Amino acid sequence: MRSTPASKSCVSGSSEKFTTTDNRTKLGLSSTHSPFGGSATVWGMGFSETQVREFFDQGWTVVEGLFSLEEMLTARAAFERLYGRAQRLRSTQDHDGAYFVLDAPPSGEVVVKRVVWAGGAEPDLLALSADPRLVEPALDLLGSEHCEQLLCQAHFKMPRDGVSFDWHQDVQHRDKGPGTWRDLNGRGSYVQTIMLIDDMTEANGPLKFIPQSAVRGGTLRLSAASYDYNTPMGVGSDPAPFDESQAVTVTGRAGDVLFFGPYAIHGSTANESDTPRRILINGYAYPGANGRVYPGRESGRSLHRLAVA
Repeated sequence: MRSTPASKSCVSGSSEKFTTTDNRTKLGLSSTHSPFGGSATVWGMGFSETQVREFFDQGWTVVEGLFSLEEMLTARAAFERLYGRAQRLRSTQDHDGAYFVLDAPPSGEVVVKRVVWAGGAEPDLLALSADPRLVEPALDLLGSEHCEQLLCQAHFKMPRDGVSFDWHQDVQHRDKGPGTWRDLNGRGSYVQTIMLIDDMTEANGPLKFIPQSAVRGGTLRLSAASYDYNTPMGVGSDPAPFDESQAVTVTGRAGDVLFFGPYAIHGSTANESDTPRRILINGYAYPGANGRVYPGRESGRSLHRLAVA
């Protein structure tokens, strides 16, 4: 996965990567300095001290090649089945353990904006979302032995379908008012991952992030308002309280994974290419932080750390 700062050349988004090739492989333990003091557990070769610092100080970090192409081919088949279901459903609704968010024109293909808790309809995606290569680093970052999985969400950007997302923070999705969300660990209490199912390029709707250093005043929470999913990037009415020229465009290969926190400012442009850009989003919350019921069969399930012999 590569990050392109504005007016700068491409640089590698990560100097180290997971080399685990089997989902069942138990990852080794090592320790590194935590930005909150003491030591933080880091699994295998995945999270270097630099990456832990990037997550907390910059707002995100990436791990290249975390999942194999073979695994992504399996995921693509699941995405294609979801897309086929959406064409038959043609309207937003609960279906087969998932929640399909759709936009159907009078004629032609349905625009699939997202499938919430996609793993409810596709067990292969649910299995991927519980893979230790995702869960163990998330638990390390949360500082917990278990977590509540809130998201297993399939996002589609098909060629020229117009799907785009304006600047936002994920906390706007989690915190919907009193009693819905609490930051219990003082670190945001939430880790989100984005798995690239397809290669993500400059042309097919890449993600863009704003480094925390570019936020004027350093305020973590930009807005208490809920996010409007129907606002594409670049058409928001309010001026951005950060320097958009500092935006970093993230591109990468299928199988790369991006980890970020609830206050990371991000968005994405529309897919103007001839190739799809699909991602699987998984979200892991510190126990007790969430006070909402999320749609989908088995949503909110508890995931635990692997036992180490």
